[in-house]
Amino acid sequence: MKVLVVDDELDVRTLFEQRFRKEIRNGEFQFAFAHSGEEALRYLNNQKQEAILILSDINMPGMSGLQLLEQVKQKYHEPPPVVMMITAYGDTENYNRAIRLGADDFLTKPVDFTALKDKLKTSLS
Repeated sequence: MKVLVVDDELDVRTLFEQRFRKEIRNGEFQFAFAHSGEEALRYLNNQKQEAILILSDINMPGMSGLQLLEQVKQKYHEPPPVVMMITAYGDTENYNRAIRLGADDFLTKPVDFTALKDKLKTSLS
């Protein structure tokens, strides 16, 4: 499964590559990284439409994760990507807005990587 991680924090790539080392090595997951909503849309536009799972931070400079979610759900239908939102703020307002916009799941920081792996593997089946 290809996973696009969208987060403005630069150490996110290293963190995911460390936590998913075994799954990357055995080909279970491929990760791509974007540091902004705009960069994520460019990535999606340059890829052939394929099944992809997007993990996006909500609070980023420029386009927020919620704005990215809205555009992804409007533009990409075949097959529709699964979008999980990640935020340091587990507040009800962001949660409700993300769900209204079509988020498939909602995670809070710091990310529980054991739970995330389980969610990703469940998305595969």
